[in-house]
Amino acid sequence: MNQNVKLVVYVPVSYADRVRDALAKSGAGHVGNYDFCSFSSKGIGRFRPIKGSDPAIGKIGKLEEVEEERIEVLCPREKVNAVIKAMIEAHPYEKVAYDVYPVENLT
Repeated sequence: MNQNVKLVVYVPVSYADRVRDALAKSGAGHVGNYDFCSFSSKGIGRFRPIKGSDPAIGKIGKLEEVEEERIEVLCPREKVNAVIKAMIEAHPYEKVAYDVYPVENLT
């Protein structure tokens, strides 16, 4: 089994640097002799806060669109829980959308 996973998170553009920094400082983003490695692409996140939510952006019951970055980093499996914790602390959203994928490096 590979020692790394890929962590992907969606974050408002204005918080992207803050989240990238938290990811790197907590142990993600190492590739060979490089650190702070990540890839980002921009898109539009859509959501509607419902009753019981405490939205950082938007109003309850109103459909919202936010320019966001998708940030991807490699993360050692043994550090993934600490990296996710740091990412969530740096992120402005009440509920953070993220994915963790297994990685197959063949060389």
